[in-house]
Amino acid sequence: MALKPRQETVLRAVVEEYIASGSPVGSKYLTERYDLDVAPSTIRNDLAELEELGLLAHPHTSAGRVPTDDGYRHYVESIVDERRRQPAPEFTIRHERMRSEIDEALQETAEALSRITELLAVISSPSLTGTTIKHVEVLRLQPHLVMVVLITTAGRVSKRVFSFEQAVDEGLVDYARVYLNERLTGVRLGTRLIDSSLDAPDLGPTEQRFLRTIVPAFRVVAAEDARALHIGGTARLLERLSAQGVTNLNELLSALEERYNLLELLYGALRADDVYLRIGHELGEPSLQACSLVAANYGVANRNLGTVSVLGPTRMDYQRVIGTVRAAAGSLSELLEEIW
Repeated sequence: MALKPRQETVLRAVVEEYIASGSPVGSKYLTERYDLDVAPSTIRNDLAELEELGLLAHPHTSAGRVPTDDGYRHYVESIVDERRRQPAPEFTIRHERMRSEIDEALQETAEALSRITELLAVISSPSLTGTTIKHVEVLRLQPHLVMVVLITTAGRVSKRVFSFEQAVDEGLVDYARVYLNERLTGVRLGTRLIDSSLDAPDLGPTEQRFLRTIVPAFRVVAAEDARALHIGGTARLLERLSAQGVTNLNELLSALEERYNLLELLYGALRADDVYLRIGHELGEPSLQACSLVAANYGVANRNLGTVSVLGPTRMDYQRVIGTVRAAAGSLSELLEEIW
């Protein structure tokens, strides 16, 4: 709303003084503190008009006023408008450590493990243990809009809305909800089992098209977990493989950059009671079949929380790597016992 210039000044003064002190602001205080060049009675009239406009309120019998939500809104919009007409201020970022203690320890461990083994080290965060699907809900919001709600055993809830060119049958939505819960409950996000379940050959073409459309709902949470991997030594691994005559390094690098491949390997390691070892073709991924994976769990009170792993060429010093991986996992477990 348009205010007179003096009313703008009075409103701003009331808002800023109230923000600073938390006390109602009266006409006497404004007259004494601000050079408004008018009598106190004029300021009282301005305060009364601003109150009638809904920008100020009178909390009790005192003469002071406080801003209303509309008063704050008017004040903020005037500030924003002023800033638009001013040059942007210089902005300098001060680099400081922002990660938690455990994240720092995981990354430092990955880098140290890579230096010792001269191979690729991959350590999963405890958050990866919470990526098991607990329930899937599929809801038709409108004829052309469907929402997929994904709940994990860690209590994380992810929602995604999908738009369809043609109206979606309610029966198809009900079928998808039952099918997904039957196939995916207990499955870890990021594994190929999700994609295979959503593209199963026993599905009809209509069901397949629908499920393929909503598959990104399952990749959102998995992508968050993929970022929780701590990796060190990719260049070291590539150097070792190159020295051993491995030629498909570009394909291998692409597989490593697609972190879902690493997630799938580590899910198996997380369930192992002892050292988890996969050699060559046991890794499944064709581009990784010149490599071997050595992994061990870390955690607290008989509860596995994450994995420490090393990926190297099939021709590597397994005894040394296994010992180093076990030691690193034990060290992380001790740290977690202290801070968990």
